[in-house]
Amino acid sequence: MSKFFYRMQNILNVKYKLEDQAKTEFMLANQVLREEEEKLQGLMDRKKGYEETVRQLLKNQLQVERIKENQEAIRRMEEFIREQKIRVEEAARQVEIKAAKLTQLMQERKAQEKLKEKAFEEFLQEENARESKEIDELVSFTYGRKQREE
Repeated sequence: MSKFFYRMQNILNVKYKLEDQAKTEFMLANQVLREEEEKLQGLMDRKKGYEETVRQLLKNQLQVERIKENQEAIRRMEEFIREQKIRVEEAARQVEIKAAKLTQLMQERKAQEKLKEKAFEEFLQEENARESKEIDELVSFTYGRKQREE
């Protein structure tokens, strides 16, 4: 039996490598998204802390300077939170883009694998046909030799 050789194996290998790269990019994009979400949560927690401080200052004796400082800090935190939300949205878009790219590359790889499977099935059919032909020739030769000997 001869050896199966898929003539487009190098393309399939490239598809595997591209898919691996896309998986890595997708994982990195997910990691960036998680980090940005954690930063956003940290900013929100800091803002809540400032708000709580303002509430406490308003309950106790009035310390106008500290109240103004905390209110200014709250405004800055709100600005930081808006900016961080934009970063989170951008990171989420990047994750979506990477996921779409990964999905496309996986489909392309699967198509190449199907082509390889079909090529292998054709190879097996050709190989079986060749073996059947050889067996038929051998049987015919053996039968012809017996006929001549009789």
